[in-house]
Amino acid sequence: MPSAKYSRVDGRKTSSYCSTVTIVVFVALCLVGVWMMTSSSVAPDNKNDVKKHVTESNVQSSNDAINTEINNSATEDNESSDEGKSKQFEDSPGDLPDDATKGDNNVSSNTEEKTTEEEKPEEKSEDEKKDDEEEKKEDGSKTESDNVEEKKEDGESQTENKETESAETNENNSDENEKKSEENSGESDGEKVENKKDDESEKTEKSSEVFPSGAQSELLNETTTQNGAFSTQATESKNEKDAQKSSQSENNSVSNWKVCKTSAGPDYIPCLDNFDAIKKLSSTKHYEHRERHCPENPPTCLVPLPEGYQRSIEWPTSREKIWYHNVPHPKLAEVKGHQNWVKVSGEYLTFPGGGTQFKHGALHYIDFIQQSVPDIAWGKRSRVVLDVGCGVASFGGFLFDRDVLTMSLAPKDEHEAQVQFALERGIPAISAVMGTKRLPYPGRVFDVVHCARCRVPWHIEGGKLLLELNRLLRPGGFFVWSATPVYQKIPEDVEIWKAMKKLTEAMCWEMISITKDTVNGVGIAVYRKPSTNECYEQRSQNEPPLCQESDDPNAAWNVPLQACIHKVPISSTERGSQWPEQWPARVGKVPYWLSSSQVGVYGKPAPEDFTADYEHWKRVVNKSYLNGLGINWSTVRNVMDMRAVYGGFAAALREMNLWVMNIVSVDAPDTLPIIYERGLFGIYHDWCESFSTYPRSYDLLHADHLFSKIKTKCNIMALVTEADRILRPDGKIIVRDTVEIINELENIFKSMKWDVRMTYSKDKEGLLCAQKTMWRPKEEETVKYAIA
Repeated sequence: MPSAKYSRVDGRKTSSYCSTVTIVVFVALCLVGVWMMTSSSVAPDNKNDVKKHVTESNVQSSNDAINTEINNSATEDNESSDEGKSKQFEDSPGDLPDDATKGDNNVSSNTEEKTTEEEKPEEKSEDEKKDDEEEKKEDGSKTESDNVEEKKEDGESQTENKETESAETNENNSDENEKKSEENSGESDGEKVENKKDDESEKTEKSSEVFPSGAQSELLNETTTQNGAFSTQATESKNEKDAQKSSQSENNSVSNWKVCKTSAGPDYIPCLDNFDAIKKLSSTKHYEHRERHCPENPPTCLVPLPEGYQRSIEWPTSREKIWYHNVPHPKLAEVKGHQNWVKVSGEYLTFPGGGTQFKHGALHYIDFIQQSVPDIAWGKRSRVVLDVGCGVASFGGFLFDRDVLTMSLAPKDEHEAQVQFALERGIPAISAVMGTKRLPYPGRVFDVVHCARCRVPWHIEGGKLLLELNRLLRPGGFFVWSATPVYQKIPEDVEIWKAMKKLTEAMCWEMISITKDTVNGVGIAVYRKPSTNECYEQRSQNEPPLCQESDDPNAAWNVPLQACIHKVPISSTERGSQWPEQWPARVGKVPYWLSSSQVGVYGKPAPEDFTADYEHWKRVVNKSYLNGLGINWSTVRNVMDMRAVYGGFAAALREMNLWVMNIVSVDAPDTLPIIYERGLFGIYHDWCESFSTYPRSYDLLHADHLFSKIKTKCNIMALVTEADRILRPDGKIIVRDTVEIINELENIFKSMKWDVRMTYSKDKEGLLCAQKTMWRPKEEETVKYAIA
């Protein structure tokens, strides 16, 4: 019956024929649903069984419900009125199949391969065909079934064809038949019926998917730098290193892993432990040996674990104590134990007080500052703080209680493992020094800069180092200085105080308060940076001099320090001319200096670009990441967004008990000032080099289309090993990238014995979630440039 074959498309079939087809479709879909639920290669014994992950290798397998759903969606992508089509993959936990992820309650098992080879699509389709033919014989409609099956093209499996036919039939069936089809489709996908109640709501959700397609593709593709509103940090800084060219072959083996053999052992930081480069330095007067000296070819070996390493203690307990064997460095406890920095207590390292300047508690010290300067308004006006010479970062650790985010920094090994202690405690910190180069942050972004006996010689060489803080501090921001020159009267301190008084006055910093904290026995001086240029213009001497107009205060990557003052922006359209909204309102508000005439990173007008990015990540986080990846987020304390753009991912996580280090690549659009404007923080970095942090620093890494960009510049294997170095054992990585990159990374992670918990793909875009294990290879590789 040729005419019957096409009658369903043309809408001219008889009512009896419609009833017959309806029954056939209903029965076929029931069989498909039952078959899908019973055909898994590993049947879970209970709800807590480890669930197998979906990989790209079986995308075409017809017994994979998710991939069938993707095929159906792709076939009907242009049919806007298709109410009965299969639901496309969205950022919803209901869209992730039950067998797609592994929950954190089963993380004790290492990478678990599929236990049986999956059945071939042809075999599955033949069985289903027999079942369908028997049912259709009973209903007297076998002829039409055969004709429909003869219509298939491109070698598609019969299972996919039948589901496609069902979707097409549903377009023109009655409302009652549509409901039946949707109910059965929902059952086969493991979704609840409520998800499809409101059809208009469903269509709205489909427009913001995990992997946007069509009109949403702008969230994956950046505009060219030349046409965008944001220049790159590479362009601004001039002195950054040329991007390294990848010498890695596409077919290079990833199975021959070795452990890095260096004098730094488990604490190896490639760019800070490059002893070959350090030995060649002509001077260390300005702490050049503590600055970054990255090897030309980054290492591709794996950093060993400390003997006796255990999973890190969770926050907030970790603020008070950590496992001794995770950071087995007792020297600081011996030297600073009487000052309550850190003490050894059995199998723990404990942090009973805070630091040299607040031995009797950091919270009292923090509150005393606000009592002295009410305008500092912790957690409202003051949200983002830079703590220079942070020690073990107790100041930043307790500022969390006041809703303040603190970027703590100190040089590696000036006091043994102080930054490593901070990171193990779950407090933000990086290894850095104020030496000869600018710190890797844009200008005018920190609300407060703090120095508690940080021993930085602010007054020397024309005040070069204090002027660097002036570059980083917002106009109207505060500098809090609680060092011995503020309150002690020994000759050296008196001389430093006089020099600082003269320098701060010449910089037009206003002394707001100088008080004595009797509990901690320290004095605290608080200065405010001017919010206008009036004072600069009225100085009798141009000393320190004003920076030249061509000097970009945002240029920070390998830029030498200069002893000059950057003018305060005065135009209402310039960043820094106004104080941001109070926290938390500022996190979602478009910065006042973003204009609609500017082109954003994704090609829209900048304010719209910002909003679209924020809405996108809120959806991804709430609909997919929090529930759909099997991650127990209560165990996640610190996250690194390795390619942050506007900071939308961090903003979407802001109500959780964690912090996010946002990374803006030096050759990406310079959006880091926007991230700080939102009350978040981050840093510039070149991912062709190692990051300035200790191994095992982060609980979770997030990489949105980073690996594909790096692969065009330098060695992707070096980035993989850097991710392994940064991530804690049991830590997770979420990668969003092209299908090709996802497949490549899946193979690499498996060769490192990581647990690949889930992979997913749609429209050439992929998602991968993997977990690092305790595995380390037995063979060693001597890293020549890291042996003292």
